[in-house]
Amino acid sequence: MNSTQVGVDLAKSIFEVAISRAPGRVEERRRLSRTAVTRFLADQAPAEILMEACGSAHHWGRALQRMGHTVALFHPGDVARYRDGNKTDRADAKALLEAARNEALDPVPVKSLEQQAVMALHRLRQGYLQTRTAQINALRGHLREFGCVIPTGPRHVPSQAAAALASDAVPGMLRLPLTTVLEEIGELAAKAEGLRTQLSELVDRMPDAQLLLTVPGVGILTATALVAFVAPIHRFRSGRDFAAYLGLTPRESSTGSTRRLGSITKRGNSYVRMLLVHGARSALRAGLVAREPDDLRAWARSIAARKGHNVAAVALANKLARVCWRVWHDQRPFERRECRRGGPT
Repeated sequence: MNSTQVGVDLAKSIFEVAISRAPGRVEERRRLSRTAVTRFLADQAPAEILMEACGSAHHWGRALQRMGHTVALFHPGDVARYRDGNKTDRADAKALLEAARNEALDPVPVKSLEQQAVMALHRLRQGYLQTRTAQINALRGHLREFGCVIPTGPRHVPSQAAAALASDAVPGMLRLPLTTVLEEIGELAAKAEGLRTQLSELVDRMPDAQLLLTVPGVGILTATALVAFVAPIHRFRSGRDFAAYLGLTPRESSTGSTRRLGSITKRGNSYVRMLLVHGARSALRAGLVAREPDDLRAWARSIAARKGHNVAAVALANKLARVCWRVWHDQRPFERRECRRGGPT
């Protein structure tokens, strides 16, 4: 078995390479350009290539796998703990070799082209929505200075902002610029909706996403995001591990026989966690108005009665993450169970 490990500190143009053939010892170092590092690694015998899971890491991972190498990507935060002294490219390459010796660290799987494309669609859509929100807030603020107050909620902005701009309350020199902002808001919303439509069309080619759509509170955005950001699901041993990966499990501070649980850790991907929490809010709201909610929604409704709506929504998001793991892992659609007569479990 080839025990050679190569730590590669990724960059735009200059790459730092550290080669180790014995644990804890760097035998060779190279500082190579983008073209030279490709030739250098192509000429090497099959080895384990170690990189941080940062920008372009998955592209390099796929390229190196085609060369016959084994690729392991590590979270930058995990690698930073093994860095000695100042942060330099040389120190980062050495830290990768040290981090690989810790069997408790789980490498990040190299994503496929399809996964990265779906991730890009989600990020573009989120970028459009964030820019739209910023423009809406700016438009609200400017109009408020002239006594035009728009109620809370983006749905009120198009009609009421247009009415305010058509009135004499706004100075003439400001009407055209604010009208342009209002048009940009509509364009951004249309672009975001177009990407959502594209994601809904992609679901037909994603069997795992179709399975996840059977889970309450999981829609097109959540299902496609889970497949793109998380897969493969078999790297998680249980639903709790999956929920912990998404940052939905309680933060723990325990000692001896005393166990203290706090708020959720919020580790992992914040975007996927946000989608699950929003989906849980929707499922909880449906459970609150349903005459005969299923077992899952009845459980969430009992939490809401004791702890409040927000706590119940996050608790349900935790539960939905575990349900998604089971459905995805077992390749079996979600089966709705009626609430037991004795009350929710």
